[in-house]
Amino acid sequence: MVEATRPRTRRPAPPSPPLEKETAEAEANQTQALSDRAVRLAEFYRGKIETVPKVPVRSLKDFSLWYTPGIAAVSREIEHDADRAFHLTGRWNTIAVLTDGSRVLGLGNIGPQAALPVMEGKALLFKYLGGVDAVPLPVDVSSPEALIETALRIAPAFGGINLEDIASPKCFQVLEELQRRLPIPVWHDDQLGTAAATLAGLINALQLTGREMSTIRTAMLGAGAANLVTVRLLIRMGHDPHRLTVVDSQGVLHAEREDLDEMQLHNPWKYRVALETDGGGREGTLAEAMAGADVVLGASTPVPGTIHPEWVRSMAPHPIVFALANPLPEIWPADARAAGAAIVATGRSDFPNQVNNSLIFPCVFRGVLDARARSIPDDIVIAAAQELARNASMKGLSAQHLLPTMDEREVFPHVAAAVAETAVELGIARVRASREEFYVQAQRLMARPAALTEALQKSGLVDPMPDEPLPPRKPS
Repeated sequence: MVEATRPRTRRPAPPSPPLEKETAEAEANQTQALSDRAVRLAEFYRGKIETVPKVPVRSLKDFSLWYTPGIAAVSREIEHDADRAFHLTGRWNTIAVLTDGSRVLGLGNIGPQAALPVMEGKALLFKYLGGVDAVPLPVDVSSPEALIETALRIAPAFGGINLEDIASPKCFQVLEELQRRLPIPVWHDDQLGTAAATLAGLINALQLTGREMSTIRTAMLGAGAANLVTVRLLIRMGHDPHRLTVVDSQGVLHAEREDLDEMQLHNPWKYRVALETDGGGREGTLAEAMAGADVVLGASTPVPGTIHPEWVRSMAPHPIVFALANPLPEIWPADARAAGAAIVATGRSDFPNQVNNSLIFPCVFRGVLDARARSIPDDIVIAAAQELARNASMKGLSAQHLLPTMDEREVFPHVAAAVAETAVELGIARVRASREEFYVQAQRLMARPAALTEALQKSGLVDPMPDEPLPPRKPS
């Protein structure tokens, strides 16, 4: 179903020159300015999403259809056939964005209440990019078992569940248990979304620099949710596990680590990676892991300087540097390029080459919801990554254009259709249709939110984005 490598480009791409006037200091100042404005806008708008009716209400008499007494017949239909809920209610297009706030956006364990702005932002992206109705649900629970129980109890309201910002290794237990017990797609975006986006970006970076997945050496900084799944997908795609070196806060993961027994007990997912890769034949720190490597994939501490420029200089010629920590990359792009990196990617939209799960999750959920899929196996994750990479390649790759941006929205229905088609091929879809039929539906549903947002803005029902300084809001 999937290919392990893409056609090889003969001539390696040279290191790209620094952007005009671009410096690491300017990048840091840009980050602070965006943060300050985000806080002021949050106070101005007081939320990013709202619920609006999608049915006509011509008079109060219509409520006898939308509510009692007419609605009783709709409920009886679902009572007799639970799957009718996907046809008679909004369940077919509605998901929960569920978190306990234990690991938020590189901010750490800030709790469910402080996680709400991020969950609202995620719901906005789901709707605007994917046409998916998403409900932000930060919940106050303290154990993986409680989070699992919460998800099981709310599941009848939703067509899928997006787990978000849950600490590792708890996130692995929660995802695996819910995938086993629920008949709807369950996805942990920090694992699967980030891994899929990383895979898509790497496919094209290898093509640009004339490398093959089967022969590269890769250093991976971070052994949390994203990178542990990325390891699994890379090996599925033909990467030699013995040329993979994963580094956590204690150094290289390998089969002789002193803490291996403790790891087996408390984090069996990391333990399995330590055994399977055995450090890629290396021990020590990130510096040792990066020496001679073709690729470094960072998904770790959001502190610029975590990856040192001299370590980039120690890599193979024309190295690939993915510094994907958010909100700050492990190395500023300008510093990585100055150290000789041929291709640099971050997780941010305000730098070139955003390798971010925002390019994946709206498409995946559009596809699995349209197919009414029962689950999201790795085949679907890989299909999404390959289709995203393929569309970028068709448009033309460069050191500054590795993947489509969120502005290139014409790509997203193609990814959604590939996901839906894969669900049908795997036998996990409740709806069977052709790829073209799925594409047409995805294109229509994914175009609607932008048109709706534009209409609301033109009508004045959405306040225009204010210029600085922001005016005070009137009490409501």
